[in-house]
Amino acid sequence: MGGEGHDFPEMDVILPDPSEIDGEIVAIGGGLSPETLLSAYRRGIFPWFTDEEPILWWSLNPRFILCPRQIHLSRRLRRRIRRSPYRLTLDVAFPLVIGHCREVGRPGQKGTWITGDMVRAYTELNELGYAHSVEAWNGDELAGGLYGVALGGCFYGESMFTLQPDASKLAFAALVGALIDADFGLIDCQQHSQLLSLFGAIDVPRKKFLGILAVELKKATLRGDWKEFFPGFPKSALWDSFEVI
Repeated sequence: MGGEGHDFPEMDVILPDPSEIDGEIVAIGGGLSPETLLSAYRRGIFPWFTDEEPILWWSLNPRFILCPRQIHLSRRLRRRIRRSPYRLTLDVAFPLVIGHCREVGRPGQKGTWITGDMVRAYTELNELGYAHSVEAWNGDELAGGLYGVALGGCFYGESMFTLQPDASKLAFAALVGALIDADFGLIDCQQHSQLLSLFGAIDVPRKKFLGILAVELKKATLRGDWKEFFPGFPKSALWDSFEVI
């Protein structure tokens, strides 16, 4: 499948234009239907809440973003890529990836914002061809991965996990290579993280983020199973530059 192919029916919560809002929480309540989620992402809004809270809709200011062509890879990570310690795949095990993102603990973090409702909602987006996963395998064992949503030329990163050294880093680097080849101009990392800052992600004012997003959303959406769009994954111009065959 290719292109949008979606008419965005009426949302179940009123989502404002974030440029007209002073705060970062721009709406409360509603549901996680595909229509609402996709409309939110197109506005630069995403859900972030716990089981004890109503659905909170956020538009952070500043926003943490990465322009794919400006990615920075350390010498150490380049060596890891050349050694190719993992088998990397796209859209092979989305339920496993989001499940691990939900369950794997992180230093300093109690509980998870990936609620059962979020798992069901993003799994449905994956089935509709809008949400995608990247997997790093050590043999038949899932070593790490990440998932997110793609609209136009923007990939909205949601979460990543790692069980073995550098697994999620290599999965992310491989994804960026594919996005560069597909003319994606924006990766929305949402909020600041030390890991993604090492890749070159930066904080920008919300107004600037929304301007870049508007440009990228004019591009066609690669909707469907990404194994079909990137059959040679992780092969890409970026990946080839590290002489990985």
